[in-house]
Amino acid sequence: MAKPNGKDANVLLAVDVGNTQTSLGAFSDGALLATWTLTTPERLTVDEAFETAFTALERMARRASFDVWNRATGVDASVHETPSAGALSLDPDLVDDAVISCVVPDLAAPWQEALRRLTGRRPLTVGPGIKTGVRMKYRDPAEIGADRMADLAALLADYAPPAIVVDLGTTTNFEVVDAEGVFLGGIIAPGMALGARSLAARAAKLPVVEIAAPKKVIGTCTREAMQSGVVLGEIARIDGLLGMIEREHPADYTVVVTGTDAASVAPLLGHEARADATLTLRGLARLHALNRR
Repeated sequence: MAKPNGKDANVLLAVDVGNTQTSLGAFSDGALLATWTLTTPERLTVDEAFETAFTALERMARRASFDVWNRATGVDASVHETPSAGALSLDPDLVDDAVISCVVPDLAAPWQEALRRLTGRRPLTVGPGIKTGVRMKYRDPAEIGADRMADLAALLADYAPPAIVVDLGTTTNFEVVDAEGVFLGGIIAPGMALGARSLAARAAKLPVVEIAAPKKVIGTCTREAMQSGVVLGEIARIDGLLGMIEREHPADYTVVVTGTDAASVAPLLGHEARADATLTLRGLARLHALNRR
């Protein structure tokens, strides 16, 4: 597929469809150019998924600096700038392949067909049977969610073992890798947003609160008290589970936090931890490279 300058296009679109959020990332030659995140809808048609992907690509092109986008795609983004909105008119033909992780069964088919329309080929769908490069002691590897597998692929590619990834989303997932780079297993627990919604749904007089850390542990109003319980309670749980992992499998683990609010959660932990917001998307690109050579 040719670019306007005669060179072959080489842009990969990675799509991570979670229960709460959908994240998209544009890659070129393994490098992440830009990302875009939106709320996952309950229902989605193929046309809506296609429009979402195309809009996300335009916004990612706008978000990435012109220099970065130009070097990666070979297209002078500045000549496509529209004076009215400063937006990039991004040719979808620049995207020649896609990879998708989807944990919402009803949304998988619309996204797969939309990405096929966009790229002209079936996207790589992360699931049982694909190459992962991950050695594991999991009883049934087919049970491992696509997002968890992507996290592991990026963790092993970008961090030295032993390591633990904590992925914050609808669920809070822990994935543990030993010093030999073997996936030992993990932990799946309810996430912060799920906890906050459950409180508001089950306790009639409690409001839905913003997921934000309060300034003090002891709240002086209902909202602060709920934020303390939800956010600081999650911090305590993560620290506690990390400690239990260390006692069960002693090692000097690198702890990587990804997912929603990773940048704000990591500094609050008692354990030294690194925030890595794009780990899952990079893992998808890694899995694509292993399976589409």
